[in-house]
This record gives sequence, C-alpha cells and structure tokens, in this order.
Amino acid sequence: MVRNHVRQLARLSGLLLLLHQPVSAAEVQFEHVLTIGSEGRAGGQFSYVEDFAFAADGSLLVTDAGHAYVQAFDPTTGRFLGRFGGKGDTDSNLDKPEGIAVGPNGDVFVADYNTGFIKKYDREFRYLATFSEYGSEKGQTIRSEFADIYDGKLYVPEAGNNRVSVFDLNGSFLFDFGRGGTGPGELNVPESAKADSHGRLFVADLKNNRIQVFNPEGRFLFGWGGHGSGAGQFSAPAGIAVDSRDNVYVTEIGNDRVQVFDCNGAFIMSFGQKGSGAGEFKNLHGIIVDKKTGWLYVADTGNNRVQVFRPRPKPAS
Repeated sequence: MVRNHVRQLARLSGLLLLLHQPVSAAEVQFEHVLTIGSEGRAGGQFSYVEDFAFAADGSLLVTDAGHAYVQAFDPTTGRFLGRFGGKGDTDSNLDKPEGIAVGPNGDVFVADYNTGFIKKYDREFRYLATFSEYGSEKGQTIRSEFADIYDGKLYVPEAGNNRVSVFDLNGSFLFDFGRGGTGPGELNVPESAKADSHGRLFVADLKNNRIQVFNPEGRFLFGWGGHGSGAGQFSAPAGIAVDSRDNVYVTEIGNDRVQVFDCNGAFIMSFGQKGSGAGEFKNLHGIIVDKKTGWLYVADTGNNRVQVFRPRPKPAS
C-alpha cells in the first residue's frame, strides 16, 4: 500500500515537472478523464455551455446560457455542487450568461449577453451589484462574451460592438479598445479575451479567423491565423485558455478541435474531431486550464457537456 502510494507520488511529481517545462508536441498528449453534464434542466445538466472560471474554493464555475444559470462542480469528480442566477425578475437573476471571471477576493463577475448587464456576486454567490447596460456608448456592452481579470481590471469582449471594454472591479468604466474591421487591432466578433501572466490579452477574433494579442492598455502587439484547417489556421476560434507556462489553448467552432500554441503563437499540437464520443466535439466554446494540474475543461456546447482532459507524456515511439 505504501509502495503504491510512493509510486503514485513519483508519477505525479514527474507529470508536474513536465508541466512546468517547455512543451512540444512530441512530449505531451491530452487524455480524456471524465465528462460533466448532459442535456436537461436539472442541476448539473446543460442547455448551452459557454465559459468557465474557478471559484475561490476551487470549484469549477460553468455558464449555462440556455438555462441562465452559473453552475458549480467539483473539478476532479464532476460532482454537481449548486447553481445561481436563473431566469427571473430580481437583481440576482440572469438572462443569458456567457462570460465569467473571478476576482482576487473571490467576487464573481458574470457578463449577460442579452441585457448588457455585468452582474457581481460575492464568493458565496450572493448578488452584490449590476453595472454596464445594453448599448454602444462608453461603459455599455452588446453581446458580451468570455471575459477575464488582470491587475484589478475586468476585460469584456463585445461581439456586438467589435471591441473590448475594460472596467475596474467596482464596475467603473475605464477604457475600451478595438473597432470593426480586418486590419491589425481591428475585430470582427471578438469571442474571448484572456490574459497571460504578463497581462497580454489574447483575443479570439472569431469572424476574422485569427488570434490577436494586445498589451494591458489595449495596444495591438501581434496576431496569427487565417481561415483553414491546417496547423495554426482557424475556423471560428471561440474559447481561449492560458496555462502556467503561458501556452495558449484555442477552441474552434468550425474545426471541432483544440489547438495549442506557445506564448508567441507558434503551433504546438492539436486534438479533437467532430462527434459525440470522448475526445470528440460539436460547436466548441469556452475552455479553461487548471494552472496547478494542467487539466483542461472544454465546453462541448453542441453535445451539452463539459469534457475534461489531463496531460500525459506521449509514449516513446
């Protein structure tokens, strides 16, 4: 029993060492661990999975746009823990939650796609405040998508306004960046804005089929991609996640796969294909990586589920 435990610890230590070293396609693959959820209205079931965040207690938060709930799960077992929001007329209710982010003190920010509202809840998921509203003026949002927090700022991509709006964590509007177009720094339906450890914002520019990168003040830095199904090409990129090494994970609605890149946009690997089996996808949306374990959580939206993967060393050829 003790020897087995020691062997397990050794394997875990080796995996964690791998996770904190530079990664190449020859070194790692992703293994399906479990599936969370199914189609339905009960707790733990989904209608339209969108995006993720980790709560202060470590639970996995999932936005379910169809049922207007944020649902919480144990990230290692997939056990349903509870939910909040839901449709209704009170301040705590939601209409179509998509983007979600958790602040350093555990407050939860939920971007509502239909109303333009951004709703704030405490670490116990109790309603605190609402800010923003539907519109194109400064501090308003239209079709807000997958948000993130860096250095006390909430970055909210807007598919309807082709920009990223930035707020402080009290809800005050700070600035925005981006405009409609196809040039560098211009956007056409930005779906995600996720930060790396240096505050660089990686934006999924969905209808331009590319990833664009901005500094924390919204200055364009570089980008990559183009329409296609080859390595480094995209068909409707949607979700973005960044791991502990600043590697970037991108889901694609059109190609039914996840691509992995280094922090400069160099292709590392990809996995997935269209279908309903383990490791197969339909209408992919959000993605998040646990920076401690390397586990990936993928919004398999068309199959009404979350698929969970862990990194494993590739077998020697």
